[in-house]
Order: sequence, then C-alpha cells, then structure tokens
Amino acid sequence: MCVEIMLNAANLAFIAFARQFDAAEGQIYAFFIMTLAAAEAAVGLAIVIALFRLRESTDVDELNLMKW
Repeated sequence: MCVEIMLNAANLAFIAFARQFDAAEGQIYAFFIMTLAAAEAAVGLAIVIALFRLRESTDVDELNLMKW
C-alpha cells in the first residue's frame, strides 16, 4: 500500500511540473508509472491466488510457507 501511495505522489509531482512548464514528458512519465503500478498489482494478485490454491486459505497466520 505504501508503494502505491509513493507512486501516486510521484505521478502528481510529474503532472504538476509538466503542467507548470508546458512539457509533455511529465505526463509520459506518469503514464509509465501507472503502467508499472498496474503490473505490480497484477503480480501481487497472482501471488495471493497461488497461495490460496496451495493452502486454500488467505489467513496470514497460516501462511508460513517462507519460513524455514
């Protein structure tokens, strides 16, 4: 969640500077960051779905798969 908020803050800064200086590069960077955020969300959702199929639960306390 924190990464998404940071990406949205970077988007807002890029858009604001692009608007102030009449440059399109800031909007292009913001679009690229939005694409990156969507890919990140898709990977996170795939991990959750894979863990649910493996353990048949989404309870964080039961998911100790990464522990030794």
